[in-house]
Formats: sequence, structure tokens, C-alpha cells
Amino acid sequence: MRGQRHNFKETLVPHESRLTLELRSLLHSRRVAAMGTIGDDGAPFVSMVPYALEPALGCLVIHVSGLAAHTGNLQARPNVSLLVMQSEADGEPVHALPRVSLDGRARELEVGTPAWDACRAAYVQRFPEAEFMTQLGDFRFVAIELNGARQVAGFGAARSIDAEEVRRALGAAGP
Repeated sequence: MRGQRHNFKETLVPHESRLTLELRSLLHSRRVAAMGTIGDDGAPFVSMVPYALEPALGCLVIHVSGLAAHTGNLQARPNVSLLVMQSEADGEPVHALPRVSLDGRARELEVGTPAWDACRAAYVQRFPEAEFMTQLGDFRFVAIELNGARQVAGFGAARSIDAEEVRRALGAAGP
């Protein structure tokens, strides 16, 4: 690089904590979450939902059937919690599994809006095999707008984080 000047300030990226990098990796590497909703009788209900990330909107995207119990619960009471966790590994302690409990609010998206288009694109990119389901009238896209989270990255590595930190973690995964 003799004779060339390089402006290092232009190539620096803002510092992110190790825990934020680990949260980003977890959210990008996993594809399903356990979602908790509240039923009409006030009882908790947990279901498995595939999810996609839509960083520009700062949300998780789920695609739900109108026949599913959780869909009615979301429509009546939009506050939800989602648990995303690393898979178990043989011989490893399960108590230290990386995981995050996300606190959010569900919002059903109107077909044909820019948000619907963006969320559909994110979902189909992650789940190309589900593209045909996006044409079925019984299914709808729901954006989970995140309010915060509780992250456990292993023993002694836990924290509560605000919505802005979670949205940063939704951003593109590293190379």
C-alpha cells in the first residue's frame, strides 16, 4: 500500500457486543420459535411457528392459518412471547443452551401493502417450499413487532434488552 492513503475511519463498523452478535447468529440460524398466546379463557397457549426476519421493518414474520388456535388468540390479544433456542447437542448441558425470549405485539398485515410485500418476500426467501401457501385465502402474514427480549447466551451470560437492540440483531448476519 506504499503511496496509497487509506481512510480507516470509513471502514470501521460500530462496535457490537459479543452478546448482540450471538443473538443475531441465533435468530438467523434458527427457523422456528415456540410462540405463547392467551386464549379466550385466559389460559396460556404455546404453539410452534416458523418465522422469518424482516430487518427493514424491525419485526419477525409468521404466516398463520385462520383455522389455528393461535391466530384467533393473536387477533383478540396481540401481545405475544416467542422463544427461540439453540438445538440440544449430545453430551452438552441443556441448562446453558443459548436462547432468547422475545416480547412482541402481533399485527396482521393487509394484503398488497408494502409491509405485506416485504414480509412475504422475507418469508418466501427463508421458506421457498411454502410459497404456494401464500396464495391460499385462509393464510395471512403477521408481523411481530418486538418490544424487548431476555437473552441467555450460556451460564452467567444473561441480559434484558430493549427493542432497539433486538432490531439491531435482526440485521444481516456476518459473512
